[in-house]
Amino acid sequence: MVEIDNGRDDMLIDGQRLGNAATDGFNANYLKLYYGKLFPHADIFKWLSYANDGKHPACDKSYFGRREFSFTLDNDIYLRFQSFSNESELENSIKEKCPFKIDIGPVYSVDPAKRHAYSQSGNNVFTPVERELIFDIDISDYDNVRYCCSGADVCLDCWPLMTVAIKVIDISLRDDFGFNHILWVFSGRRGVHCWVCDGKARRLTNEQRTAIADYFRVYKGNENSSKGVSLTGHALHPFLVRSYTEVLKDFFETKLLSSQNLFSTQERYEKILEMIPDESVTSEIRGKWESSKRSSISKEDINVVRWEQLKHTLQSGQKKAQGLRRCVEEIVFSFTYPRIDMEVSKHMNHLLKAPFCVHPKTGRVCVPIDPKHCEEFDPTLVPTLSQLLEELNIGGLRADDDNECDRTSLGKSLSFFRSSFLRPLLKSCKEEMESLHNAKLQQSKNSLSW
Repeated sequence: MVEIDNGRDDMLIDGQRLGNAATDGFNANYLKLYYGKLFPHADIFKWLSYANDGKHPACDKSYFGRREFSFTLDNDIYLRFQSFSNESELENSIKEKCPFKIDIGPVYSVDPAKRHAYSQSGNNVFTPVERELIFDIDISDYDNVRYCCSGADVCLDCWPLMTVAIKVIDISLRDDFGFNHILWVFSGRRGVHCWVCDGKARRLTNEQRTAIADYFRVYKGNENSSKGVSLTGHALHPFLVRSYTEVLKDFFETKLLSSQNLFSTQERYEKILEMIPDESVTSEIRGKWESSKRSSISKEDINVVRWEQLKHTLQSGQKKAQGLRRCVEEIVFSFTYPRIDMEVSKHMNHLLKAPFCVHPKTGRVCVPIDPKHCEEFDPTLVPTLSQLLEELNIGGLRADDDNECDRTSLGKSLSFFRSSFLRPLLKSCKEEMESLHNAKLQQSKNSLSW
């Protein structure tokens, strides 16, 4: 029940006075109400069941109960290997424990909560057998190519680096690997998570996951490396060509150059000149730029002007030496190519934060991102916990408590999750299950008739 107390600015929800939800930060009491009224328990259960919900004769009724959940409670109390046999158990435990964070792990060979009983038997039967292919990308890993923010801070000037990562990886996962059921999620603060949920993705071995992660591994830079990317060979891989021509080049030249002022100071352009292996070329360019400082100020963007000069010098006829051939592309890749946390993608047993969690530092909900319109996503407009409860408060008493989420700014995100991701996924899972079931029936029938 949501009540309005007109005598004060704060909220009274289910008898709890919360303070002004529009101005207060993250609050454990808010979290209790969020899990009670807005968190999509049923949708999370449907997703992670993959149609193994007991309704089809071929479904695996133990499937969901072998999934690991990890809860982080207040004061950094960490509960791993939580498991639940059904939706009701999951929902009741979340509402009771009110975790500050929910992480999702793999599906194990046995119920993870009972793993100790199996370990005592002497047989190593407790092992991950299924897990979504996952990717984790943080904006803080781009600190050496952004000047507006650093660390966990993010703004609308540097966030487009995440948009580029989504575009490059999403296109490749679909076109190069044939995956269809891909969920992109805002981490709540500084990055994005990707869940690839096709059956063939969930059943990949660690070696296969490593191979896919390595396929995406182009950025190899560190703080001691002037050249973060080395594009070797006579011809670029078609995936890299597509990424460069369709996404990276345009983004670098039309947005990043100016938003980060990459050539505006000597300190900044020297970082770029260090990526050129020919000292005579860098001296020529440096001399041109130093002399231009003393000339009249141009109305043109200095970042664009200097980039065009750099490109012209590197790509002119006499400069087409083997070592310089790809310098332009390598600079663009160094600044824009996705920087994936490789270890997260390589191993089945890595945990990843559940969608629709609330980030404890920002109070923002980890909402899905539509990869088809990811350039429209604004992390500063993602609903916060206090904002959602304020929206419920404004709505007042309603009889249709089941649709409370629709009365908040979370409704649109949940609707997208259901219509664009969950329904097509479950349809595919049921078709696969039915196909396998019919094949087994036919096989059985054939053996009997023989």
